[in-house]
Amino acid sequence: MSESIGVFNVSIDAWKIVEEELGKPSIFKSRESLTPEHLPDKLPHREEELRTLVSYFKHLVSSPGVVSQRVLIIGGVGTGKTALSRLFGRIFTRFAREKGYNVAYVHVNCHRNRTLFNIIYDIALQLAIPLPQRGLSAKEMYDALLSYLQDLDLYVIVALDEFHYFASVAGNDAVYFLTRTYDAFEGAKHVNFIFIATDMSKLALLDPTTEGYLLRHFIKLEPYTSQQLYDILKYRASLSLYDGTYDDDVLKFIANYEGSDRGGSGNARHVLEVLLLAGDIAEKEGAKRITLEHVRRAITSLSRELVNVSDVLKTLTLHELLVLLSITRLLRRSGKREVKMGEIEEEYRVICDLYGEIPRKHTQLYEYIQNLTKANVIHSYPSRKGQRGRTTMVTIHYGPLDALEKLVLELIEKRRKLEA
Repeated sequence: MSESIGVFNVSIDAWKIVEEELGKPSIFKSRESLTPEHLPDKLPHREEELRTLVSYFKHLVSSPGVVSQRVLIIGGVGTGKTALSRLFGRIFTRFAREKGYNVAYVHVNCHRNRTLFNIIYDIALQLAIPLPQRGLSAKEMYDALLSYLQDLDLYVIVALDEFHYFASVAGNDAVYFLTRTYDAFEGAKHVNFIFIATDMSKLALLDPTTEGYLLRHFIKLEPYTSQQLYDILKYRASLSLYDGTYDDDVLKFIANYEGSDRGGSGNARHVLEVLLLAGDIAEKEGAKRITLEHVRRAITSLSRELVNVSDVLKTLTLHELLVLLSITRLLRRSGKREVKMGEIEEEYRVICDLYGEIPRKHTQLYEYIQNLTKANVIHSYPSRKGQRGRTTMVTIHYGPLDALEKLVLELIEKRRKLEA
């Protein structure tokens, strides 16, 4: 009897936990809007590429079947290749059908489907075309697929995402087979392709003829700059977060960390991941707003920068450590995303006085800032146009800052003992 009461009590406790957690106010109004799977209604800074993609497939709503179009999209991780293709497919097919044209779009992931047979089967599956899983060769499957499309009078745009995986496994002959589907074919051409890859070096195994064929219609996506990433974050934040739970400083801080013009990789997927995790951290703490410290902790969690940078810190000179301590304390106290060179210099003098050290001159201090930047311990850059007086701005993207400050203080004490 007492045992069953104990189980009942545990059940009540568990129920209470669930009830309390679900009853907490959330920062997110649409958490999925920050996930990689979410396809938004617009892609900031990919409008021209979308326009180009539409122009390449214009024939499908004017004279379908006259050509089989092949377009290659190249871009690094997080440059919007998949989103661009999927958004184009969604809008273009909707527009075509409203105009009375029978056009479909299918998106095949070549990381999962690396053989010609699997790709053809996946296309048929998405189009609800009944092809047998066994008993036919890849060529026979493809011929059957083309025959069905002709009977249905259906024109298809097939996007082969992560195409380099297919090319590396299936080989040049399989790529040639797909790209030259309608060679010497005089009837209506029902299949069109978008090939998506990270860079041309991944397609180096293709022979020059096949490679040249792919490059006839080519779209290259450059890494995003910090301003472009800020615009993307601002749009996605408006979809995913409640008003008042974040501010522009948070978004700009993330964008500057990842922007290609600030030494980052220009990866939009990563900045969205950082914002999502920062929101999760803030929510777990019961905070009503996402702060810069939440973002720093999110960056550290995703990239383990504080762990990696700790080895670098052990090699710094005493005064480089004192400069780093100055920057860390300024950022922690002010809550700002960046601090000015002049502010660092003032804080550095105060800290030198506390430790009984003679502060170095401005030129030497600037050299320390450059050394710390090169070592990826800090990020420094010129102030933006429009700010009064040009100066150097400095920030730290990883955190938490209190943990960094503690580590720097320990290293300063060790360095001072060694130099005593």
